[in-house]
Amino acid sequence: MSKNAKLLKIIRDHAGEEPVKLGLILGSGLGHLAGAVEGVAIPYSELPGFPHAGVSGHNPNLVIGTLEGVRVAVFGGRAHYYERGKPDEMRIPLEVLCELGADTVIATNAAGSLRPDMPTGSIMALTDHINFSGLNPLIGEPSDKRFVPMMDAYEPELREKLLFAAAYEEVSLHQGIYAWYSGPSFETPAEIRAIRTLGADAVGMSTVPEVILARFLGLRAAAISTITNMAAGMSDEAISHEHTKAMAPLGAAKLEKVLRRFLRDF
Repeated sequence: MSKNAKLLKIIRDHAGEEPVKLGLILGSGLGHLAGAVEGVAIPYSELPGFPHAGVSGHNPNLVIGTLEGVRVAVFGGRAHYYERGKPDEMRIPLEVLCELGADTVIATNAAGSLRPDMPTGSIMALTDHINFSGLNPLIGEPSDKRFVPMMDAYEPELREKLLFAAAYEEVSLHQGIYAWYSGPSFETPAEIRAIRTLGADAVGMSTVPEVILARFLGLRAAAISTITNMAAGMSDEAISHEHTKAMAPLGAAKLEKVLRRFLRDF
């Protein structure tokens, strides 16, 4: 019996037995997208082992239902490393996603831009990442499965489909490398100069551990950042979490159009 059997029973009692095809993890200020799903919402508080997801701007519910004709599981909030010091906080939700039948996950996040040509309100498909934090959600995993290859972690085929969807909807979808910084404090201008030198295009406090876990579990992964600010030292913006939440809707409307078109062709 699966170690997550109790969780699966709770979810299926609410949402039915039909398998899920795709999982979607929503970032700061993007939780409203869960409301577009025709289905049921289950609070994380009713799902043993699910994270608290205590960051404002998140909507901590698992929503299972149909979006553009596709059976999806939407995680309306995520837990971050900086909340409890655990990089593997999203392991159980992703294990459950697999056991519900999904083979694909798309993560979204709010991020700071390191590129003048990618201003606030832009969206960016991740091509790769830099684990600037040095942390890893597989530390402590006893099996040899922990040695996960990360070549094409952000699957090129999925990214091409997202780019096609964006072009169809006449939405500009940038591509770039995302640097994971642990948070919760924002980066210093010196740190931003360092990761720009390393080749990063955007910076944020999530997504990377989830993609590592997804690859470990055999899920195909893609990710999109909504740009909510220019990174420290790149502009005169006053960077704060409130600013992130306020700016997220600028990119969220574009993101929703791209995701809806992507799902129609999925």
